Amino acid sequence: MVRKEILVILKASEKWGWVLEPDAKRIFSLAGLDVPKFDVVKTPGDISRIGSEIGYPVVAKIVSPEVLHKSDSHGVVVGVTGNKELKKVFDRFSRIEGFAGMLVEEMIPGTELIIGSKRDYQFGPMIMLGFGGTGVEIYKDVSLRMAPLVENDVDLMIQGLKGKKLLEGYRGVRPIDMGALKKSLMTFSGLVMKLNNFVESIDLNPVMCTPERCVIADARIILKADS
Repeated sequence: MVRKEILVILKASEKWGWVLEPDAKRIFSLAGLDVPKFDVVKTPGDISRIGSEIGYPVVAKIVSPEVLHKSDSHGVVVGVTGNKELKKVFDRFSRIEGFAGMLVEEMIPGTELIIGSKRDYQFGPMIMLGFGGTGVEIYKDVSLRMAPLVENDVDLMIQGLKGKKLLEGYRGVRPIDMGALKKSLMTFSGLVMKLNNFVESIDLNPVMCTPERCVIADARIILKADS
């Protein structure tokens, strides 16, 4: 059963056909997935408080129902170090079409992975794991399985990545928290099954994995046209 809070978000997002990132992060948090500390700046007066609560440096992103691909609109700024700089970013974002606020979240370094799902009209929802970030379309190092996943599926998906050694620790780099990655995949699979009647696709890219955690740094949920 889908939680009432999630259904409210999905219903409110139907007019756009996709879920704004702050709302997507709330859905994932409600489902038990790890997300960064974040808040949404609506007015310049919010900047000092939110910057202090999250702690610099931060990532700033445009929130607009008119902007699905934020990078294409220069709507992402990484490594903002103080209130003055964050206000300049806010001023620029506020001139972008459909501006509804600025998402501000903690910066988390780590290994960039992608976790995603897409409805296949023959097999149903499919789950993807791969190396993510801006190079995802270049490396094309991904594993696919039908949902729902079981623990053996998760193990095989990780083992199927050509770059798996990067996750296990390589040339002095500490291994990621493999338990956190496996838990994220299982939790994500469960959420995908619950949202199957509402959602066309979900992209978590990147998921930042460190020796301590795996955190959803960016997310996109596309709704079914007939949801």
